[in-house]
Amino acid sequence: MQLWVGLGNPGAKYAGNRHNIGFMAVDRIAADHGFGPWKARFQGQVSEGRFGSDRVILLKPETFMNLSGQSVRAATDFYKIPVEAITVFHDELDIAPSKMRLKHGGGHAGHNGLRSIHAHMGEAYRRIRLGIGHPGDKAQVANYVLADFAKADRDWIDDLLRGISDGAPALAAGEEQKFLNAVSLRTHPPRSSAGTHPERTAAPKPETQPAPEDSRTPMQKLADRFRR
Repeated sequence: MQLWVGLGNPGAKYAGNRHNIGFMAVDRIAADHGFGPWKARFQGQVSEGRFGSDRVILLKPETFMNLSGQSVRAATDFYKIPVEAITVFHDELDIAPSKMRLKHGGGHAGHNGLRSIHAHMGEAYRRIRLGIGHPGDKAQVANYVLADFAKADRDWIDDLLRGISDGAPALAAGEEQKFLNAVSLRTHPPRSSAGTHPERTAAPKPETQPAPEDSRTPMQKLADRFRR
């Protein structure tokens, strides 16, 4: 059994925020793969499903981001899930929009949701880091992550979420490279190789033959004019 956690803040006010892309990821997985309905449990929302023989519990903590670890701890205690079987989907400032990275363990890099999970569970869980970019000014970070994605972001968000959903069975099976490949196929699809045709060359224009040189004398030319 595995626990996949999407990080975000609850409520319609935050639904479109950059900080909520973790919620968006697990929502997409649940919808695409026929998971059960979301139910209120463990200070969050839970949906259960399977990828073959791999049972996966999806969790969206509703404790608000800074206390995400409370919900994660409650779920893991109930299901007896080890920290190594936890995967957390979260926004990542230090990765460009539309990019994604997979990581095991390590620090929380100031992310409050991860900081809370670290405090309750330690750091040996798997993270799916979903790039949202950086505003460029540290003072603007809070406003940036709590602002909605722009309309121009919709296409790449859809591609990224589709890729995550496509690769979810591989992720559950521990086939991480296959999962990454599935995401890449959506976010950076290979260009179709256009057939190359030999360059057509225009038919050569017929050469214009120079007019024959007129060898008549001036008197002959004058006489010929009067004969016409």
